[in-house]
Amino acid sequence: MADETLSIILPCLNEAATLPNIVRKIEALYPSAELIVVDDGSSPPVQPVGSATIVRHPETIGNGAAIKTGKIGRARDFLVFMDSDGQHDPNEIPRLLEPFKYGYDMVVGARDPITHASRMRRFANLFFNKFAGVMTGCAVKDLTSGFRAARAKVFRNFLYLLPNGFSYPTTSTMAFFRCGYSIAYVPIQASRRIGQSNIKVIRDGIRFLLLIVRIGALFSPMRLFLPISLFLTLAGVCYYAYTFYFFHRFTNMSALLFTSALLVFMVGIVSEQVSVLHYRFSEERRRTTDYAGK
Repeated sequence: MADETLSIILPCLNEAATLPNIVRKIEALYPSAELIVVDDGSSPPVQPVGSATIVRHPETIGNGAAIKTGKIGRARDFLVFMDSDGQHDPNEIPRLLEPFKYGYDMVVGARDPITHASRMRRFANLFFNKFAGVMTGCAVKDLTSGFRAARAKVFRNFLYLLPNGFSYPTTSTMAFFRCGYSIAYVPIQASRRIGQSNIKVIRDGIRFLLLIVRIGALFSPMRLFLPISLFLTLAGVCYYAYTFYFFHRFTNMSALLFTSALLVFMVGIVSEQVSVLHYRFSEERRRTTDYAGK
């Protein structure tokens, strides 16, 4: 793949120790690629490195905000995102770009589970991968990997969905799957990061879970609401059978469970209609982007 088609974006927050080495490796591999370093409020600020363009945030906004800021640069045909903390090896970029030859829209560097910092994080990532797979109906091998590449014109369509925090990989993966775009996974060996991670397992785990539910409800509502409605219906049937057998009556709790099941189902129906409108909006956005790019 020609260097001129690539825009490589490196979010950076207090990672001056590892950034110069990463930039040098990228320049050796792709000397004509556009290289953007987004300084997300580092202290002290990131100094100019090689041929990289430095885009600065006056204060820390978040990894997702850095991705969006980097994308606003002179984006080319393909975007490559990677961390600047030493976890991702620039020598893996060619392997990340290979699947685009076969028509994929996004390629994700899937980490070996053993590279996660702790057993808790390994379990959390496995859970999030499985849960996201249920919500999207697709196999998700690494939901949170920040080492990925995407076709620029497709990625632009989902910028408005990306949160400012660390969960932009989660959002982009689920949005691509639910809108019918193809994602390939390339196995990578992520190194241990240099310095302390800014991600907190419990706090950010809850945020990831809520984000998966939010994106799932936006793109495929009935995958969320229908199981809940069926569970409430089953609970109502079981409770009614219990009270009828022992007390020969229909209780208020049974009525509440059946009513809740109906309400959840109706919310799912309404959400499904909203999702259809969102798909239409996304399609119009895609057509407008494609037309502007011609």
